[in-house]
Amino acid sequence: MTRRADYLAANRGQRQTTPGFILLVRDRRDGDSAVRLGITVSKKVGGAVVRNRMKRRFRVLGRELLAAHALPGADHVLIGRREGVERDFDALRTELLDALARAAKKAAKGKARDESARDGGVKPV
Repeated sequence: MTRRADYLAANRGQRQTTPGFILLVRDRRDGDSAVRLGITVSKKVGGAVVRNRMKRRFRVLGRELLAAHALPGADHVLIGRREGVERDFDALRTELLDALARAAKKAAKGKARDESARDGGVKPV
């Protein structure tokens, strides 16, 4: 993701918080099943060297895990947190897997609710 508008739209989606980062997930609802990844690390986290290191680690995690575990057709944004700077890479991997699983569970729950509302809340007999 490269456009600011995409990041702002993702911020309106669901949020999964972990000690090392925040994961934002938003279904684009455009019919495209491609998964997009955005990464942001603010200056509050550290200087340029620290921020670039975190972004490199997030890119590797994205390559490893998003293809198999991401929500299809959704934008995923990783926001680095100060606690994530010195966090063990395996811990970050586990946290991302857990966050993606929670996001998928929430998305499935939301889709069921949307379908129920579309049907007028009436279950067929």
